[in-house]
Amino acid sequence: MTTVIAFILMFGLLVFVHEWGHLIFAKRAGMLAREFAIGFGPKIFAFTKNETLYTIRLLPIGGYVRVAGEDPELVELKAGHHVGLEFNDQGKVKRIIVNNKSKHPHARVIEVERADLDHRLMIEGYEIDEDERLAFEVDPKAMFVMDEKETQIAPYDRQFASKSVPQRAMQLFAGPLMNFVLAIVLFLILGFIQGVPSNEAVLGEIQEGSPAESSGLQKGDEVIAIDGESVSSWDEFTTIVRSHPAEEIMVTVEREGQTEQIAVTPASLENQDMKIGQVGVARTFEDSFFKKITFGFTQTYEWSTLILTNLGKLVTGQFSLDMLSGPVGIYDATDQVVKTGLTNFIMWTAILSINLGIVNLLPLPALDGGRLLFVGLEGVRGKPIDPQKEGIVHFIGFALLMLLMLLVTWNDIQRLFL
Repeated sequence: MTTVIAFILMFGLLVFVHEWGHLIFAKRAGMLAREFAIGFGPKIFAFTKNETLYTIRLLPIGGYVRVAGEDPELVELKAGHHVGLEFNDQGKVKRIIVNNKSKHPHARVIEVERADLDHRLMIEGYEIDEDERLAFEVDPKAMFVMDEKETQIAPYDRQFASKSVPQRAMQLFAGPLMNFVLAIVLFLILGFIQGVPSNEAVLGEIQEGSPAESSGLQKGDEVIAIDGESVSSWDEFTTIVRSHPAEEIMVTVEREGQTEQIAVTPASLENQDMKIGQVGVARTFEDSFFKKITFGFTQTYEWSTLILTNLGKLVTGQFSLDMLSGPVGIYDATDQVVKTGLTNFIMWTAILSINLGIVNLLPLPALDGGRLLFVGLEGVRGKPIDPQKEGIVHFIGFALLMLLMLLVTWNDIQRLFL
């Protein structure tokens, strides 16, 4: 149960922060944000505030902010349509009743001759069986009512396409940006909770029942050599240990001014189809205020570099698709991380946040990076790509991403149960 709660909180935080970035910059640019959603599929919770519908949906595979401009649910008013109009105190149309007009006895029914809800905000037409031509001014926040469901209209200046290239680019980039900001904050919190990991080869906590404890290694020992090879950093120490699974090594340590040699046999652990050595010691932590402040930035940079390197290996075929994980694999990994304590869970959340930010910036259709690519091309060409062609590209891209998600999820299930 603890893992379920931790996974829901972690997933909700990552998606919330990402989509919140999109939402804030959409609103700052004057766009109409129709929906802020966490998850996909059927709604399980919803409320409306400041023009935006906030929803939590059933499937925990992402989220989205739906900005005005692509609104298939809005019926285009054409000549000959019969609609009911309701008016506000200023005499402007506040509700456009598309069907079920009998449920709105106070609505004024007209036959549309012409309507412009993008620029002029006017509806022109005739009352039924009347010849007098009428014109009605539409409130910028008027509602379409279709099947008793209200949807706010979006004048052109509230639509995504009406904004400048920098405004649109920033709105798209803001989601991944907020994931990097979240990672920085989480690593900063970690720094103040536990201190900053030292890169000196000094042993921290010794795991109970570990090879390190059995051999006599102690907290505070400084490793200066292994098998006669000089060791000057924690990274060198762990690299050598990992390369000797189930093989005895001679560790030279400095303890209270004295040098001692201790034989240790690292345990052999499976890690991504290969065996690595582990002796069961933690690194030490420094209590430097300056290092705590910079820890969030340095860790975010280092993990970003590592993730980009691994993505490069995936593209070049050095990593296979079998090494990718979806929601099932992430849940399983979260279960293991939660058992190791709060600090590791915070670090895991920060790493996933960086991962989410980087993946969303990839120039692939349907991702933020793919949409940024189209906005960039518009900036270079001086005119937008045909929206229909762009929509087709993103639709195909989304379908392929869902297919990849299914493949990755199937691989996760096979690793867990087969």
